[in-house]
Amino acid sequence: MQFKNKFNWCLKQGEKGEKHKGLKKIEPNLEEAEKQIKKALSDLDTMEYLYKGNKTDWVASAAFYAMYHSLLAILYKLGYESRNQECTINAIEYFIQLEILKIDKDHIKMIRSLQETEDDAKKMREDMQYGSKTQMEKDKCRIIMNNAKKFVEKIRSVLEGLK
Repeated sequence: MQFKNKFNWCLKQGEKGEKHKGLKKIEPNLEEAEKQIKKALSDLDTMEYLYKGNKTDWVASAAFYAMYHSLLAILYKLGYESRNQECTINAIEYFIQLEILKIDKDHIKMIRSLQETEDDAKKMREDMQYGSKTQMEKDKCRIIMNNAKKFVEKIRSVLEGLK
């Protein structure tokens, strides 16, 4: 029920104009879905570049956005536009609950864990982006990088299966 309530709240926010801060029902947009996947792949490349350049404080951000853009791709294919991270993630969780999407909940935990665990991509991104640390531990980098790669590949396979 919580996903449905939040989904409906996000749709109401999407009614507030062109630059809304929620979720808006649109015609399915396969072209934009493909562009979002290309953006996710570019984010993965950026993540690798940052890691190799020892700019590990930005690895979590690139990993998070790779996952996030892949979720936006699903929404565009299903006929939704999102301008809110929480609404995007919640919508995906709602569609999983409705069995519209076949994504294991562990994949969603990679981007946002309900427990906000230490290895949660969103929390790590926020800690690194808003904190003062300039380096993230290499083992954490590798975990989040591997998770981001698995996540984007999983979403790409889900996208191919969506009608």
